[in-house]
Amino acid sequence: VATDGHRLALCEMDLPSKMAGQQVIVPRKGVLELQRLLGTEGNVQITIGSNHIRAEIGDVRFTSKLIDGRFPEYGRVIPAAPPRCIVADREVLRSALQRTSILANEKYRGIRLALKKNQLTLQAHNPEQEEAEEQVEVSYKGDELEVGFNVGYLLEAIAAVDGSEVELGVTDGNSSCLVRSPGASSARYVVMPMRL
Repeated sequence: VATDGHRLALCEMDLPSKMAGQQVIVPRKGVLELQRLLGTEGNVQITIGSNHIRAEIGDVRFTSKLIDGRFPEYGRVIPAAPPRCIVADREVLRSALQRTSILANEKYRGIRLALKKNQLTLQAHNPEQEEAEEQVEVSYKGDELEVGFNVGYLLEAIAAVDGSEVELGVTDGNSSCLVRSPGASSARYVVMPMRL
């Protein structure tokens, strides 16, 4: 799990061996270096100590200090089953968000998503009175709804989703958005809403 208070990414996977439940906080630099070392193939052996984590990948041994403290209680911010579900072509939605974001406020990067049956309208404006609007065909059968998000956070979450489609789950105009591959539960991304 990684979070900065405005967004959250969670990925779960089964481990081949039984391990007692343990929670540690690895510094961002350590995670980035570990990601670089992992590559794409092979096994990794992870050892967790009282204040260090060690990963052994082939003949490479990587050790990082752990951050002391408790990680935020993230489970409460992940929508369990959002009542409104939008399914869209991932690349079409990503492209539309990128085009619309050009005229979003440079400081806040806010973009409005307006939903109605099988249609998502993306709207952005800035202090120079410039506006952008784009419509995307989606699979959506719920009530009409408007909600605002930081377009950069939304784009990053969509880029991390595997597959050709992306699912956005929302509850109402003041709730977070759950981004994932349709039906998948192992990797989930949460983006907090913005007031526009």
